[in-house]
Amino acid sequence: MAFLNTRFTSTMKTNILFLLIFSLGGQVAAQVGVGVKPIKGAEILFDGTRKMLDEKWTYWDGPRLAAELPIKWELLNDPVSKGKVISSNDPAAAGGKYGSADIVTKSKYRDFRLHVEFLIANPGGNSGVYLQNRYEIQVLDGDSTKHGLAAVINETESPYYAYNGLGKWNAYDLTFRAARFTDGKKTEKAMVTLYFNGQKVHKNQSITQVWGGQYSGLDGGNDGGKGITDTPGGIKLQAEGHEVLYRNIWIKEIKLAEADTDF
Repeated sequence: MAFLNTRFTSTMKTNILFLLIFSLGGQVAAQVGVGVKPIKGAEILFDGTRKMLDEKWTYWDGPRLAAELPIKWELLNDPVSKGKVISSNDPAAAGGKYGSADIVTKSKYRDFRLHVEFLIANPGGNSGVYLQNRYEIQVLDGDSTKHGLAAVINETESPYYAYNGLGKWNAYDLTFRAARFTDGKKTEKAMVTLYFNGQKVHKNQSITQVWGGQYSGLDGGNDGGKGITDTPGGIKLQAEGHEVLYRNIWIKEIKLAEADTDF
């Protein structure tokens, strides 16, 4: 056949290699780590401006809500580089009252690729990144248990070894697949693959339930957190009265027909 005799130029070889690396399996490219730019087609959720914070986020209207709009999360100068960041130290969450001043995106999502960067300013700093406002990826300095940093909370061990440390920026890159339902009954658990500071730390990790009770997130008070419902949810950032900073947050909605989140 004619194509077997084709001579491949170096440019053609490079293009073929690019396609193999970045299109394998039809999933999004593994562009991960601190400072990574949004992938093609991504929606920017926070760009350091008050305008975007107010446009795309609101307080989660949960049973413990004690804060009032406008959002009181303070915009600060990035302590490491240029630009503005937001602090989770909302006054209404003083004393660790999670659920009292958590912020959540107004848009709701099912399957997605997400990038979030955070900086923990002080020892023991505590917050959390919630997928679908249900499933928490923990943000907690000093804790390497199943309740600790970068754990799919209470479901995996903490990959604490990948932590950049206090006062430094860290990045979560993940692909999430929502739970699946047939005739109103859950047939497949939610699933996530997570990179922490560029290292793949959880692969196709199934998520059993919502932990933390009714103040934690959607369905937290439903059958002890096991009563997951077939509804999309937003990306939530938790306020617990600690100086945890966030920046460079973006998301891309995807459709994962198969139970595979690896990328």
